[in-house]
Amino acid sequence: MSKTKKLKIGLVGGGPGSFIGAIHLNGALMDGLFELAAGAFSSNPEKSKIRGEELMLDPSRVYASYDEMFEKELELPEDVRIDVVVIVTPNNLHFDPTVKALKAGFHVALDKPLTLNYQEAKDLYHIVKASDKRFLLTHTYSGYPMIKQAKQMIAEGKIGKVWKIYVEYPQGWLYKLLENEDNKQAAWRTDPKINGLAGCMGDIGTHAFHLSEYVSGLKMEKLCADLHIKVEGRPIDDDGVVLMNFDNGATGILMASQTDTGLENNLRIRIFGDKGGIEWQQEDNNSLTVRYPNQPAQIYRAGTGYLGSLANENTRTPAGHPEGYIEAFANLYRNFARCIYAERAGETPKPEWEDYPGIEDGIRGMAFIDHVLKSTESDQKWTPFIVEK
Repeated sequence: MSKTKKLKIGLVGGGPGSFIGAIHLNGALMDGLFELAAGAFSSNPEKSKIRGEELMLDPSRVYASYDEMFEKELELPEDVRIDVVVIVTPNNLHFDPTVKALKAGFHVALDKPLTLNYQEAKDLYHIVKASDKRFLLTHTYSGYPMIKQAKQMIAEGKIGKVWKIYVEYPQGWLYKLLENEDNKQAAWRTDPKINGLAGCMGDIGTHAFHLSEYVSGLKMEKLCADLHIKVEGRPIDDDGVVLMNFDNGATGILMASQTDTGLENNLRIRIFGDKGGIEWQQEDNNSLTVRYPNQPAQIYRAGTGYLGSLANENTRTPAGHPEGYIEAFANLYRNFARCIYAERAGETPKPEWEDYPGIEDGIRGMAFIDHVLKSTESDQKWTPFIVEK
């Protein structure tokens, strides 16, 4: 297949009114490397048809289920059928379509977290590893240019040996029982049968955990967690804090809440070493603050000539033209596509293209959820962080 031919997407989920489905599509389509060719947008065939019409797809490639989509697409010529399956369903519908898509020979991009539970994650890990297809897990925030700049600066020793990590993800949208007010997002995210046994920590705590390891380059060794249900009547956590120990001796604190009333989505990370410190926050995602003793704070800005290769490879506009959340998605999808194209051409992808989250990040995220739950329920709070595969 031609290296320059667009990769065709088959979307699973993202039906009428879907928030995250539209975000994924906007990100994937931004660079002209992908095109939407087919979809099974809802478990309701009529809703899937409606969404296909909204997206002006060929009606013959709008399917009533993902099983039908995989079967019918494989009957098409190779240069017509889909190449990549993008899965944007609730967590209980991550495992099955991912397994079936990989076994059908499609690359997969999956919204996080990896699966509904840890056992599914372990099973999926081996299936992905046995496959010759690419797998992307969309931990969005690792796609921001200045997060990548922070990662590279820490790897180059710019702040010395890392010894402290603070990461927080405060939201306020679940400050009341929205799940009782016909709010679809609140309903499934607070239902353990659909979301999994961890609420806030499964939804946004996993992002904070992933960022702590991604930016620092460290791996967690043990944790001590305390989860809470702030809103009476909610079955799973909506607030929590985790103490963290890392493999180089560094310590950290992770805070995540969906009941910090009035707050939006200001994910923030601060990392300190024996030479200096680095700070980034989503509300000013084009800036990175670097601090050294007895010096004024230094503000690094996206789009400038002094940034490293990771940030430059994932920056789209000159300095002063803000990039944001959808561009972070787009960076993950672009790197994913570039690796697929390179392999098809018999070439080795650039290291900067390989820098996107995958199955290793996914199983570590599910292990994080599992250990946080165990620590919360245990009288012996410190829990060794062991990733079973």
